[in-house]
Amino acid sequence: MDWTRSETFALAGLTCSSCHGIGLRAVRGNALQPCHCVFRSIFRACLSRFRECVVGERFVSKTTLDNIPGKDRQGTWGRKQEEYMADFCLVSKRALDENEYRLFRYHFLLGADWRLCSRKLGVDRGTFFHSVYRIQEKLGRIFRELEPYPLFPLTDYFHGPIRPSAIYAVPPGAVVPIRPPVNLREPDQKVA
Repeated sequence: MDWTRSETFALAGLTCSSCHGIGLRAVRGNALQPCHCVFRSIFRACLSRFRECVVGERFVSKTTLDNIPGKDRQGTWGRKQEEYMADFCLVSKRALDENEYRLFRYHFLLGADWRLCSRKLGVDRGTFFHSVYRIQEKLGRIFRELEPYPLFPLTDYFHGPIRPSAIYAVPPGAVVPIRPPVNLREPDQKVA
């Protein structure tokens, strides 16, 4: 996947010491790669949307009709919020190892603070926060680069990718200007 400067610039942390707020950093020569702050920002956006879906109305589920591209243009019905919550949890479980997933579950899904997580997992404060940053970076990259349907950008996940419609050129002779109707009566004639 190719990352562009316009995509990473909005997600970058302004006080990041690696990319200085640009979102791309040079690695191995002149190759540009997204900064870790961009991946953490993607993860936080996805986590925020996950929490919005969880605290939403429980028993009122909204179904949507999603168009499937192709010549038949058929659609499928789905519950986007429930699908997003399931995808968020399942992708995280597949991507993380056992210890990382335990920390992810306690801290991000169940909302435990660092003291409780450190005591439960048997790690000190520094190890806990380094692990949290590593999990955010790992999952942020995966949420964006997931194929065929990434979890981020969120608008593409919930509403489908927004692509410009096809523009068709009109032949020059086919355009007929629109003019107001011409009054054919004489100016001195009165209308009865």
